[in-house]
Amino acid sequence: MSSDAGAPAAGRKPRILVFTTNAVSDPGVDLAGSAHLDYPVSVRVLAVPCSAGINPDWIVHAFRRGFDGVFIAADGGDCSKVADCTARTSTLVQVAQERMRAEGVAPGRLKMAAICSVCSEPFTTHMRKFSKELEQLGVGGPAPPPPAAPTTPLAAVA
Repeated sequence: MSSDAGAPAAGRKPRILVFTTNAVSDPGVDLAGSAHLDYPVSVRVLAVPCSAGINPDWIVHAFRRGFDGVFIAADGGDCSKVADCTARTSTLVQVAQERMRAEGVAPGRLKMAAICSVCSEPFTTHMRKFSKELEQLGVGGPAPPPPAAPTTPLAAVA
C-alpha cells in the first residue's frame, strides 16, 4: 500500500488509477491518447458507467494493490445517469478519504475533476500535475507483481 511514512522508491514513477465514465470522460481520455498528448505512462484507466457509482472501497483497494494515487474523471453536470451526480461523487470522495486516513493513506492521494468528452488537454495537465504531487508525497515502493496463475489443474475443476 502507498504509505506516506516511507522514502520514495528510486526511479519509479507514481502509479495512478483513473476512473473515467463511459459516455463523458472516457472519450476525452481516449482523445488524449489518440492525439499522442504527453502524460505519465504509469497512468491506468478504468471506465465505469457513472462517477457516482464508484465504490469507495475500490479506491482503498487500489492503494492496497500498489497505486500511489487515484483520480476520478467525473461526469460533472454532463451525467445522463443521475441528476445529482456531482454531489454523489463528492460524497463518495469524502467517504473514501475517511477510509484512506484509517489505512494511513494521505487524502491528497485522491483527486477528482470534471473531464468532458473533448477535455484531452485538461486531462493530461491534471495527470502531469498529480504525478508531480505524488512524487513529492513519495511513491510506495515497487509495483506489485501480476496475480499468480491458478495452481489447480483445469481437469480438477471440471
